[in-house]
Amino acid sequence: MNNYVKISNIIKKFNRVITVQGDKSISIRWALMASQAVGKSRANNLLKSEDVESTLTALKKLGVKILKNKKYCEIIGKGLNSYNFRNNTIINAGNSGTLARLILGLLSNSNKSVIIKGDKSLSKRDFSRIIKPLNIFGVKVKSNKNKLPVILKGTNCLRPIYFEEKKGSAQVKSCIMMASLNTPGTTEIKCVNSRDHTERLFNYLKIPIVIKKLSKTHKLIKIQGKNQYNAFNYNIPGDISSAAFFLVLTVLSKNSKIIIKNVNINKTRTGIIDILKKMNVNIRIINSKLVNNELVGDIYVKSANNLKAINCNSELNSRAIDEFPLIFLLCAKAKGISFFKKIGELRHKESDRLKVCSNFLKSIGVKTIEGKDSLKIYGNPNLKIEKKINIKNFMQDHRIFMMSCIAALTLGGEWKINDKNSIKTSFPNFILTLKKIGAKIK
Repeated sequence: MNNYVKISNIIKKFNRVITVQGDKSISIRWALMASQAVGKSRANNLLKSEDVESTLTALKKLGVKILKNKKYCEIIGKGLNSYNFRNNTIINAGNSGTLARLILGLLSNSNKSVIIKGDKSLSKRDFSRIIKPLNIFGVKVKSNKNKLPVILKGTNCLRPIYFEEKKGSAQVKSCIMMASLNTPGTTEIKCVNSRDHTERLFNYLKIPIVIKKLSKTHKLIKIQGKNQYNAFNYNIPGDISSAAFFLVLTVLSKNSKIIIKNVNINKTRTGIIDILKKMNVNIRIINSKLVNNELVGDIYVKSANNLKAINCNSELNSRAIDEFPLIFLLCAKAKGISFFKKIGELRHKESDRLKVCSNFLKSIGVKTIEGKDSLKIYGNPNLKIEKKINIKNFMQDHRIFMMSCIAALTLGGEWKINDKNSIKTSFPNFILTLKKIGAKIK
């Protein structure tokens, strides 16, 4: 089967109501937390993707029983520190940085060695920010120059720590929180605001946690360890990072509108909505409600005729970190010069997204100025493509592939976009969903 798509037609106007697949961040966190609960936990709408499948496979290797069917997934946990596995067990995290980093926290009190490896892309990513706090807990970690594979040997004598997380990384924060579950005493994390699914899950499970707001950008988290929690059922909402592709598709299409139902609208994830509003987009949230301690709602958006450039407040960065490729695409069609600063974290994703996106925009005729941690985009409201475009996507970055599809469907030209299989990591139904609303994709 070909690992590319061809697009040579702009999508026709549409007025649709759709859903997107389950939230990846929440799906992985549910599985990891369920594996340490007591009893049978069930999740509805668990994302069916390679990253989530890697998580379930990893848990099976650690002795956890898992039952799956088309409607739900069940995990039978035996409590904290209940993993049962052989020494030097190998866990393959695939492309999932969330799995690789968070499971290291859960394994921190095991006295057996575990080897965490990943695919080519994940193996290039920095793990030093995880290794440092684990060392302070008392965990022994060996790595390949702070990259995968990582060999971890935990300890039964974990000590609570105080750690300052300065980059706004939800994965670093969550790794420490996972390690704190099996640690006596109180672990404290002073951190830059980032997505807070783990904190919400801890609260939902009544794990002793105190969260204190220190400023607009920082908070202090205190967790009392060694407190067992029970099995739990969970309804996983749609992923806003997946919904974002259809929001931008609608904005850039003519005379179109869409409602995306049952989407996770956690405020730490809705930066793209705030940015779209600042860019003069008619977008709003309707039917919002709290489900399993997560805010869920429907998102309505319609085409925009007069996109405005944005000088993006860096406080929005962590709330829109996965959506920046799409936001940059919007800026290419906006009137004026858009500027983004303090976005160096984009260089540490599946690819160097700052560089990749800058080069992408240049390849379609948009002027950019790329800094070490900044990007300036000179928008062109009349931007149209009238040539052949070949997107090679060497780093197999799923978000770059999907963003390229949105560009092809709204800007014109003849596109060949490689590495279709990359969507299996986060949004396997992406192309099918596009076709349902009228996209012609070969």
